[in-house]
Amino acid sequence: MTLLRESGVLIDIIENSFHLMKVVEVLYRFKIEDCYIGAGAVVQTVWNTLTNRVPNYGIDDVDIAFYNSKNIEEKYEKEIVEYLNQELGKYPFWLDVKNQARVHLWYKDKFGYDIEPYKSIEDAINTWPTTANSLGVRMISEECWEIYAPFGLADIFEMKVVANNRQITKDIYDSKVKKWVQKWPELEVVQWNNKLIPFARNKKVYVRK
Repeated sequence: MTLLRESGVLIDIIENSFHLMKVVEVLYRFKIEDCYIGAGAVVQTVWNTLTNRVPNYGIDDVDIAFYNSKNIEEKYEKEIVEYLNQELGKYPFWLDVKNQARVHLWYKDKFGYDIEPYKSIEDAINTWPTTANSLGVRMISEECWEIYAPFGLADIFEMKVVANNRQITKDIYDSKVKKWVQKWPELEVVQWNNKLIPFARNKKVYVRK
């Protein structure tokens, strides 16, 4: 498929997911922050569609990434989580909400090494663990969606797992792969490679509905 075709199919899949659309619509109404829904839940919903599984199979949480460098207090992040939980009501998944502007403050405690502060939300997505889940999606109007996919969308639809080693380690990658293949054995896993995967020529795509 072409990138434009892949983008349209991706948005169709999201629109057919009741629980993903609930989050997308709340974030669209929120409008206060520069934010995306992304990574795992979106990619895994595509995998479930491709393998004829129920849409919510294997999904543990929904990643919501936003960027606010003017307020990097953990308290503010928690206030946004509370707001979203209140808006969503009884929601079946844990919301993993992260201000990407403050990730560098806790990254070493969790993963054992320092990282530089991200300059933008897209700068953060550029470093996410695999080419497939380096992905952000948001609705920017009633008729238009924005997709940020620095490595394109082909690996998502080919169910290919490729390390984005710009930031993670081999151990982190292997741990994620082990968990995923237990749920989706159809995945094609590419072994860790120290070679950097180049960015796609077109990182942003707009889909009109």
